[in-house]
Amino acid sequence: MATLLENKIALEPARDLNRVPRWVMPAITFAVMAVDAAIAAACFLAAFKARQGVPVLSDTAWAWSKPFVPYAGILFFIVPVRLMMLAYQRVYRFSGAFSYTQQAIRIFNATLISSLLAVSWAFLFRGGFSFREFSYSRGVFVFDFVFSLIAFTLFHTLLRYTQTRFRQIGINLIPTLVVGSNSEVAVTVRELSERRYLGYRVIGVVRSNGESGESHVEIENSEKVPVVGTVDDLAEIIRRFSIQEVIITDNSIESEKLFDAMMQLGRQQRVEFRFAPSLFSVLPQKTSVEQIGVLPMVRLFREPLSDVQRFLKRLSDLLLATVASILTLPIWVVVAVIIRFDSRGPVLFKQERVGMDGRVFLCYKFRTMFADADDAIHREAYRKNIEGTEEANAGDPDEPVFGKVRNDPRITRSGKWLRRTSIDELPQILNVFRGEMSIVGPRPPIPYEVEEYAVWQRKRLDMKPGITGLWQVSGRNRLTFEEMVRVDLYYIENWSLLLDLKIILLTLPAVFRGDGAR
Repeated sequence: MATLLENKIALEPARDLNRVPRWVMPAITFAVMAVDAAIAAACFLAAFKARQGVPVLSDTAWAWSKPFVPYAGILFFIVPVRLMMLAYQRVYRFSGAFSYTQQAIRIFNATLISSLLAVSWAFLFRGGFSFREFSYSRGVFVFDFVFSLIAFTLFHTLLRYTQTRFRQIGINLIPTLVVGSNSEVAVTVRELSERRYLGYRVIGVVRSNGESGESHVEIENSEKVPVVGTVDDLAEIIRRFSIQEVIITDNSIESEKLFDAMMQLGRQQRVEFRFAPSLFSVLPQKTSVEQIGVLPMVRLFREPLSDVQRFLKRLSDLLLATVASILTLPIWVVVAVIIRFDSRGPVLFKQERVGMDGRVFLCYKFRTMFADADDAIHREAYRKNIEGTEEANAGDPDEPVFGKVRNDPRITRSGKWLRRTSIDELPQILNVFRGEMSIVGPRPPIPYEVEEYAVWQRKRLDMKPGITGLWQVSGRNRLTFEEMVRVDLYYIENWSLLLDLKIILLTLPAVFRGDGAR
């Protein structure tokens, strides 16, 4: 134990070695996006010039030339769309391993989709009513696609090559832990250490089988990597060394310990968990196979939707949240005034909730309780409901069962009305914009509720929680906890945009009936 503690202390000064200030990477990303915007604009202008053979700018004034005026609206559309598609394809993700081939494929996909969107915009928009009779040249869009594909590919290839050169001298490396007690540990550490261009710095090894008297793991050429602790201390070690990647090589590790580590880390620490290749036979469903050097790695805790489905759901969330924000803005103002006059305290109530894969976030609601209300009775109610005790499920079937406390003395006068109408949940639209919640999804649980979950019940955390969901239109608080979990699992396994639409349409009458109070 003393040896492990000494290793932890010794590593404290080393963990910031060659680590650039936090603002550097966001600044670099912004600069790269600015260059991409310039490339997108330049390619479109060059495409127009190459196809039409006329100047872009007027010879007599600082303005567009007359032939280019109908294309100006396309220019202002195509630049942000190019950037959005590149961002969606994760081209601006500069941490971890990358492949030149995969990078080229992502750029091709982003360029193709954005070009198709630009064509659609051109033939639907037509400059409003100004150019209804104008016919855009298809050749301009073809040239623009070719020029953009070549320019983006060359620029990002050069950018990635420069990045590998910096990694060779120890810059832009992800602090990484390797977890395990088997022979795969040395293989994994050696691969990551020898191939620095992959972007990983192995901070230490975490043993999976209790305490270990070892102080280091031998690799090659007398190189050693320190043993910094055991899997029981995984969350603490991740926080201490600001770890961003955890690679697991041992299938003897209990999945509950990994989940508990995620819960302990909370919302501040963003960590990727990966399985090394020897564990393919024990993989959970939510995985994604990737290549890191010569080692295939499996990324855990992936959303149970394809990239296209995830994009469609996120797009629908943003559209619905925007419309809902505009339509309900007067309600926000009125409710804020009512809450301020009803009792002292802030208008918004912020509470830690558990999102997808156990990541903790701050959930926003209108305050319905007195300020500084004690949550002890709420904790006890949750515990009884999860256990399914007779006391929890006794009484009138129309009375609150799950997630509510009967005759709760902490609720204000306005709070009772806000809960009955579900208006208290409107601020969760902010969580949708932040990407922490969806419009439709499982109910967002509280951390002390999740602590009581059985392993199978944690599967409801496989998707982002929602403002409304199948649980709400299926009886909401009249459901027992086990019934609610099964409803959430059904939704996760059968998700579709049509199902989301049906749930949204069923939510409105449920709110008008006052199911929020039951």
